[in-house]
Amino acid sequence: MRAITFDIESISDSMVRGRIDVTEQELTVVAIHDSETNEYSAYFKEELPKLWPILERADMLIGFNSDAFDIPLLSRYYPGDLKHIQSLDLLSEVQKVLGRRIRLQSLAEATLGKGKSGDGLKAGEWWKEGKKEKVRDYCIEDVRITRELYDYALTHGLLKYKDLRDIRDIKLNTSQWSKDSKEAPAMTHALQL
Repeated sequence: MRAITFDIESISDSMVRGRIDVTEQELTVVAIHDSETNEYSAYFKEELPKLWPILERADMLIGFNSDAFDIPLLSRYYPGDLKHIQSLDLLSEVQKVLGRRIRLQSLAEATLGKGKSGDGLKAGEWWKEGKKEKVRDYCIEDVRITRELYDYALTHGLLKYKDLRDIRDIKLNTSQWSKDSKEAPAMTHALQL
């Protein structure tokens, strides 16, 4: 199974009820990990045509808050329909079990013993300051953390988070996460509809 773990950075000055409005966002960079090559790479908005063939050969997209944010935003730029690719949103999986959202930072610290190198708002400031490479590196690091959380959950059947002072487990059913590519073939011919 070819899985693409990905994250998007974007900019906008609009928020709706304390939340980022996806329709008002402008994509700045997409970072990916390709399980086929085990490599990390990033694509600025003007380089997105190089990303499309990779996504079109993916069996699954893996992200964090990707179903609600990253996929809808990336779909605005893609000439086809990304919803044809199976996706796994780690935040949604955690929310199904806990009934609430947990920040990527919290999961990374408790599960992996390390945190993020910044946050999305800071990345937006860096972009506006012309620090594009710093935003690219930050986005790749978020993909690295997301991929490590995915791998940890597959191996251990759980992720961890800090609840006040205690580290708690989030038991996850990962049995359908990593299907054999024969069961879930890539949609190489049907995405650009």
